[in-house]
Amino acid sequence: MKGFRILLTLGVLCCVAPVRAQIALPPLRVPQLPLPLPQAEQVLRGVDAVVPRPVLSSVRMRARELLRRYPRQVERDPRGAPAMRAVLLALSPADQALQQALARGFQIQTDQTLQPLGERVVTLLVPDGVSTQRALQQLRAADPDGSYDFDHLFVESAQAASTQSPAPGSGGLPDAVSIRVGLIDGGVDASHPAFATQPPQLSGCGGRSLPSAHGTAVASLFVGRSPVFHGAAPGAQLVAVDVYCGRDIPGGRVRDIVLGLGELMGADVRVINMSVVGPDNAVLAAVVRKVIARSIVIVAAAGNDGPNAAPLYPAAYPGVVAVTAVDAHEKVLMEACGGEHVRFAAPGADMLAAAPGASYAAVRGTSYASPLVAGLLSRLLSRDGPAAAEEAVRQLAATAMDRGKSGRDRRYGYGLVGMDLRTDAAHFAGRLAPQ
Repeated sequence: MKGFRILLTLGVLCCVAPVRAQIALPPLRVPQLPLPLPQAEQVLRGVDAVVPRPVLSSVRMRARELLRRYPRQVERDPRGAPAMRAVLLALSPADQALQQALARGFQIQTDQTLQPLGERVVTLLVPDGVSTQRALQQLRAADPDGSYDFDHLFVESAQAASTQSPAPGSGGLPDAVSIRVGLIDGGVDASHPAFATQPPQLSGCGGRSLPSAHGTAVASLFVGRSPVFHGAAPGAQLVAVDVYCGRDIPGGRVRDIVLGLGELMGADVRVINMSVVGPDNAVLAAVVRKVIARSIVIVAAAGNDGPNAAPLYPAAYPGVVAVTAVDAHEKVLMEACGGEHVRFAAPGADMLAAAPGASYAAVRGTSYASPLVAGLLSRLLSRDGPAAAEEAVRQLAATAMDRGKSGRDRRYGYGLVGMDLRTDAAHFAGRLAPQ
């Protein structure tokens, strides 16, 4: 019996061995650690194949357009923003620092004074063989307390669609708002019927009048006053500074913007609208801060780079009233910028504004919401006399309709104002030709 058990055990083992041989896995080769990582460019190529690239920001798009049009005059700064090639700005540079710069080969192109502030705006040409960025570093190192930067080129924060249809009908004129206000933008068509009762005072471009669609639309939403159309502060006395001057030169230079701010201060304006956007700029920041310190309200368009874009300036400077835009359904435009600096939302789409040539146009963008808020603040300041600028902002915030998250938020700011100021296309009975 014992022998039988031994034979049976051996038989089973003989049968199992071949089976184990059939199901056994081949030996695995364990790689040596650490594993080699793919090259960065390989990963990026793989991502690019399946993920679309983000849309260029308005500032970078502006740079690309200007570089193509003015290759000898324009370059990009290290952030990709457009600036005048081999040109730098200095705000009231120290005499010793300026003399040192001249000794190193810099040249003074322009030297102008902001009379109300007593500040000098000096435009410096960079020496041959030195990059603009390197030259800026040299100036800042020699005068650490000074304000030096690129002469950036700012872009209008939206475009108006033009049309040749006139506005029909007639009616009563809204009451005029008695206050002086300012605009830094493109040229304004002062002969437009929207300005018949109070034509804007035009400045810039060597005295030439070069109306633009953007500037005319923004101005009409700010101060327009006619029987068929009016802005938020109808009939207010507008001083309009053109910093673009057509297409013959690169427009929107910081040099011209800060000189325009100085001019508007000298004109005793109480509110300034700036529907322009660009990068942070040390010279512009310093001048904006000084203007606001004189109790002048600066209102600026937040921009149209989307809700998660980096902040655009001057809207993002402390003290500036940044404005975003909504459509006819009170929804923030999908392209409108957001952020902690946004203070108000106002209509910026599904509405009309003046266009050059006695016509009107459908407009869209934060550019067109900004003058509505500027006009509403002008009304408050005109009624309250010497009321402080921040008090006017608080009063407007108290009337704003809370939208989005409860309380102030990144999309609507304090809330929505001015929905009653929209002029819908239907008001003109289909007389507008869509573009």
